Amino acid sequence: MLTHLITGRIIFCEVVAIYGVIMAIVFSAKITGNLEGGTDGLWSPNNYLTGHVLFWGGLTVGMCNLCCGVAVGITGSNAAVADAADPQLFVKILIVEVFSSILGLFGLIVGLIMTGSAEEFK
Repeated sequence: MLTHLITGRIIFCEVVAIYGVIMAIVFSAKITGNLEGGTDGLWSPNNYLTGHVLFWGGLTVGMCNLCCGVAVGITGSNAAVADAADPQLFVKILIVEVFSSILGLFGLIVGLIMTGSAEEFK
């Protein structure tokens, strides 16, 4: 039974890391780094908006993933104790762990919606 818990915790922790990698790829697509025309348009309102959207989108995803990791860790450690006491609780605890993992998915969705409205840096 312990191997089920360890496998589940590893999968949930890897998913949170993948959410961060997805957002890093989305953020890097917004940054073109093309300054051939000089730095005249570097401080434009659109660039300020894009910078703020990327910052707050990253902060939102990061905080949601932090809360998700803490929640998965707490439920996972309690799942090991509860499963040792009563093996019938495994599925119920796994459902609780899935719901705590949804926090990270929620952060990913909100971050994608936020960064989808931003234009590329020009």
